[in-house]
Amino acid sequence: MDAEQGPSRTGNVAGFEAIVAWLLRETHGERFIDNIFVDLCDRIRAVGIPVGRATLHFRINHPEWLGARILWKTGLREADIEMFEHGVEETEAFLQSPMNAILQGATEVRQKLLDARPGPSYSLFADLAAQGLTEYVAWPMEHTLNKRHIVTFSSDAEGGFTDQQVATLRSMVPILSLVSEVRIKNALARTLLQTYVGPHAGEQILAGATRRGSGVTLSAIVMIFDVRDFTAISDLWPRDDVIDMLNQCFDALAEPIESHGGEILKFMGDGLLAVFPLANESAPHNAFEAILGIQQAMAGLNAVRLAAGQPELGYGIGVHSGDVMYGNIGSTKRLDFTVIGPTVNIASRLEALTKTTHNPVLLSDAFVQSGNLHDRVTDVGLFPLRGLVEPIEVYRPL
Repeated sequence: MDAEQGPSRTGNVAGFEAIVAWLLRETHGERFIDNIFVDLCDRIRAVGIPVGRATLHFRINHPEWLGARILWKTGLREADIEMFEHGVEETEAFLQSPMNAILQGATEVRQKLLDARPGPSYSLFADLAAQGLTEYVAWPMEHTLNKRHIVTFSSDAEGGFTDQQVATLRSMVPILSLVSEVRIKNALARTLLQTYVGPHAGEQILAGATRRGSGVTLSAIVMIFDVRDFTAISDLWPRDDVIDMLNQCFDALAEPIESHGGEILKFMGDGLLAVFPLANESAPHNAFEAILGIQQAMAGLNAVRLAAGQPELGYGIGVHSGDVMYGNIGSTKRLDFTVIGPTVNIASRLEALTKTTHNPVLLSDAFVQSGNLHDRVTDVGLFPLRGLVEPIEVYRPL
């Protein structure tokens, strides 16, 4: 049947079998499930099943987001993707929804949207009816280890779906579960790597940089940050207060670093290590702006803390520029993707020097010269650093 003639009341069996074959055999080259889902819904409609709206709902392992919804409607060439924050599952809107019913164990939710027959009075149904949709059906998608996600279809045909059309869609769900699980796990792997090692290092690992000793020489600006008096704080404060303090601090640091092209490679207890690759010609200026942003963010955080009757947080930042080894180090079975080398050591020693010079930020001459930043800094003096034959010129921001 020509798709332009509109959906039939039965659907095309042969056409649907072709969709199943496409799902199993021809989607292996597509990386993203949202693209597959859009194509799938277009194909379902083309064979005569009157799907006017469809969604996929996934839980994801992300520090900020609980899950995501992929939405398709007739006429959309790209799916609409909406993220949901942690805590949404405790809201009244979620608790009184077919999503919650499925996650609590329901094997199907089906409702004629314009019918007076008894059924769940979910507010979603009224919203869909107002959009001109006539029937809603949802099923769980079972992934490995009982991970349950959700797929829904809504009809825009008068009278909704036929029982045969619902049965046909239902028969497709296990296949869609298989196809989606591969993409979801790929996305979760990427998300977890980006969460724990950063986006660039994560992509390197996914690309195969997983052998001990593998790595590259990278020209970069290295920044090391450390909270002052953390040992005393952790000894005197309750555990939860210490964790909350560190999270507040790292929130203040992350935005200026990442928005200026830096990458946080690791959090080290009460400190962090970040890099700004010099492949970007603007890296020195970006790093300097990130430093100013960190100072401003820490001043704002300390103002909030003082207003709440909490002590200010002191800190030290050391910044140096040069070549580093960027790659895997560790034991045969446990690796860390990081940067090492003299450049990192000097940045660390400059951070330690902030304690005795009473300047929260110290910059090496190499960093200042890399961006010709002399008009934005003040000379602090020559200082010997452990491991270096000659003392180095040290600066602080104006």
